[in-house]
Amino acid sequence: MITHSLVPGKPVQPELPTGPSCATLRTMAREKRICSYEDSDYRTDFWEGQGREYEDLAERIALRRLLPQGGRRLIDVGAGFGRLSEFYDRFDQVVLLDYSRSLLQEAQARLGHDSKYVYVAASFYAMPFAPGSFDTAMMVRVMHHVEDVPSLLAEMARVLVGDGTYVLEHANKLNLKAILRYAFRRQDWSPFTPEPYEFVTMNFDFHPDWMRQQLDEAGFHVKRTLTTSHFRLPLLKRIFPAPFLATMDAFCQPTGALWQLTPSVFLQSSPDKPGGEVPDRLRFQCPACSSQELIESPTALHCQSCGRGWPVEDGILSFNEPRPA
Repeated sequence: MITHSLVPGKPVQPELPTGPSCATLRTMAREKRICSYEDSDYRTDFWEGQGREYEDLAERIALRRLLPQGGRRLIDVGAGFGRLSEFYDRFDQVVLLDYSRSLLQEAQARLGHDSKYVYVAASFYAMPFAPGSFDTAMMVRVMHHVEDVPSLLAEMARVLVGDGTYVLEHANKLNLKAILRYAFRRQDWSPFTPEPYEFVTMNFDFHPDWMRQQLDEAGFHVKRTLTTSHFRLPLLKRIFPAPFLATMDAFCQPTGALWQLTPSVFLQSSPDKPGGEVPDRLRFQCPACSSQELIESPTALHCQSCGRGWPVEDGILSFNEPRPA
């Protein structure tokens, strides 16, 4: 079981909901730590009524700028309870992927059983889709839980078509608050070093240059950079209403092309590979053996190559634990 940190350091008080736990995901080649929000009250404990309306509005502004106006198929990686569902209408089909089945049940309760929406419980390290299944992917408030960034980005490059759009958000190690704390000796870790910083278990801050390097090595070309949450200070949030702060944030977001000093950074990128067409029908791939020979029954998707059965329950496809062969 993997228990080590990427970078040791003193824990600080994180922005975390009550409930998520650190689990270990066993893959074919090795084990990876993964943060599970199963049975947590993420929606009510972190978002609704928790004083984060400004951050929510600012992130939506960034997504309006970075997501395409339309497309064939979107995957929302770490979709949770469907907080960002306002952007789903732009696409013919939307896959909501999350490790937590309970959060997907909340999303399903919000969005319904329409065939437009596909609910998939799976790891982002082994996404159960054929190559080139999506023309758009978004990933917001998820990267900070990713320990193995290269493996995650390799999966994103695999499931996207060559001219697809990948919008990701990551927590920024080089934020102004961290710089000031370091300058006044209030913290012992440097925000200027490139390696990720694990401030509590399975919660990482990333240097913007390091993240760009990982994208480049994974075969992505970064097209746009926006910064958000410029005014994430308790005093400002008490004085000014959230819509006003979000409007001010909108004016500042384009400065991300010049510097990144905010707690959150948004990147728009595309895979550097030949373009292709997204298939009309979503094809699944066995996360255990990579076979696309899956036969659907009322209760499971059965892999004809390795014999595993992946449960289908109440409209949610579960690829975390297979049924016995």
